Amino acid sequence: MSALTFAPRLLFLSQDAACVRAQLAGTALRLDDVLPLRDDVSTDEISPLPAMVHFDATLGRYPYTGFAAGGERPIARDAVRQAGIEVVVAGRRYGKGSSREHSVVAERSAGVRLVIAESFERIYRQNADNLGLFTSTDFGLVERIARGEAIELDELLAGRDALAAAILRAGGLLRYGAKVLPAGPVVERPRTLFEKIVERHALGAMPQRGEGGFVRADWRFIHEYYTGMCAHLLAERFGDALVLHEPGSIVCFEDHLSYVHRSPVHVAQGLVGGVRALSEAHRAFVARHGLREHGYLKALAAGDEGNTGSEGISHAVMAEQYALPGQLIAGTDSHTPHSGALGCVAFGVGSTDMANAFATGALRFTMPGALRVDFDGRLPSGLTAKDLVLHLLAMPAIRAGAGVGRVFEFGGAVVRGLSIDERATLTNMVAELGGFTGLVEPDEETQRFLRERRGIEFTIEPWMRSDAGAAHDEHIRIDCSTLTPMVARPGDPGNGVPLAALAERVAVDIAYGGSCTAGKREDFDQYHRVLGWAAAQGLKVAPRVKLYLQFGTRAVRDYCVERGYLAAFEAVGAEMLEPACGACANCGPGASTEAEQVTVSAVNRNFPGRSGPAAFGSQARRPWRRAPSPAGCFRSTNCGWPTSPRNSARRRLRA
Repeated sequence: MSALTFAPRLLFLSQDAACVRAQLAGTALRLDDVLPLRDDVSTDEISPLPAMVHFDATLGRYPYTGFAAGGERPIARDAVRQAGIEVVVAGRRYGKGSSREHSVVAERSAGVRLVIAESFERIYRQNADNLGLFTSTDFGLVERIARGEAIELDELLAGRDALAAAILRAGGLLRYGAKVLPAGPVVERPRTLFEKIVERHALGAMPQRGEGGFVRADWRFIHEYYTGMCAHLLAERFGDALVLHEPGSIVCFEDHLSYVHRSPVHVAQGLVGGVRALSEAHRAFVARHGLREHGYLKALAAGDEGNTGSEGISHAVMAEQYALPGQLIAGTDSHTPHSGALGCVAFGVGSTDMANAFATGALRFTMPGALRVDFDGRLPSGLTAKDLVLHLLAMPAIRAGAGVGRVFEFGGAVVRGLSIDERATLTNMVAELGGFTGLVEPDEETQRFLRERRGIEFTIEPWMRSDAGAAHDEHIRIDCSTLTPMVARPGDPGNGVPLAALAERVAVDIAYGGSCTAGKREDFDQYHRVLGWAAAQGLKVAPRVKLYLQFGTRAVRDYCVERGYLAAFEAVGAEMLEPACGACANCGPGASTEAEQVTVSAVNRNFPGRSGPAAFGSQARRPWRRAPSPAGCFRSTNCGWPTSPRNSARRRLRA
């Protein structure tokens, strides 16, 4: 295969919904006709929630059915396949958000062979490589493909590292196969902690910046959204001969879908049966290979509407029970970097990468660049790690993609003063920053956490820190003494503004505290500082407002019970939810049901359709994200912008 010819009619993902519909109806448009293109097309839009109950070629019916333009969703089920689209063109940061490999499978199964975009998110592009879907940032290909010109394979692979090119030439990762190379010499130079950990886990020569290779992981974990697809891929490749590599280091979770019977979108769209099929495929794989599992608190059986949560969100449980400084962890969730708070390297991968790692022990890896972010000065009272992330996300360089695919190494006096729970907010939201992973050097706080939470007396070895003079692509310094509480407007957590800049107070319909980002012990300490005071004053949640608090793990729930928090939460009218990803993934209570509703939420992302029905760019009032404030109010981390007169009225806790 030296050259490829594509169908000459391309699909431009324009900001104009009419342009998109016209193309699918058969009108051939040029690039100039459809500008501007949509930036930030997320995997939630490529394969939205209704598609996620499938893990095979059925996904080909769904690509881009969640895509939003001008407040509309112009791409219907089966539209891409029926239109014969082979090439899709979009703007910046294509494939951001969730690590779901369902998006690439949906595109490939619908006939898409090439995606051209200004830039790609790391996990999406690696997933595309692994499944043999070509991606390119060369817009010069657009006119040539429209003319029916054959494109040389070398052009499609230009600028890619040698491993990515080899995998694509072979037709995908499982065809390529994992190759363990002989170890190469160690180059003595100042190194970052990230580089040191990778070096200790490299299978073969230590890759240089931009080079591909393979690493071994101390822990590999997967959750029920991905297990069925992973099992399907392995069965296709190995059949009954499959034997997993070191199954004792594999951890399996059912953490996303335990509240599906209370998810309005799942119930309304008839998806509950499909979800049960995902759980059945997950449990069958776990049982067949005798794997370690953290499952539902109560089994979700046919006709059973009483399920009440899971043992915990996968990456949160990994930090609580498994991760240690210096380890390398891979999981099928974009928020896997959560565990980087403990000084380990943790990153998300797709189903094909995990299938390969299950079979061979080798994880595909491309050596990224690194950013050093120092939060200096003194953190003002009432500010939390979420404010630090929202400030970072709002910086023009980060919004332009400076962090995409890079390691975020967090340091500075403020970070050293944060608890592990707060540090985990920083590393968790590297997913929203577009980074490969995030980590904090282990210190006395790390040892305290391991001792008090896990009963481990951990010794920090001298190598577990970055060397003086270690190379970083950029060094960002932020004087925290100048920061104020932040909010993020709809559509993207990077749409941040200072809370004080809001011209009017926003009336809310739903308030949600929970998720991996804000369902930790310290988050519930802060919820109680506000709601405990309110309960003492005899106050309750305002009429017509629903308040949900959802634990991130069973251990967090037990902590709140021991501290006596539940009485205050229930006294003010909060509904307590057992651990699960829940509303954050649009999979349970706390998600909005109508575009006109305003949700103030402590979750990590507010992409279109993520935790409710609202579309990107519409004028409907959409979810806000907020972090809890010790000062006595909710501080936003994702917000719905006020659009109606009633939003100027204040809603308070009141008797």
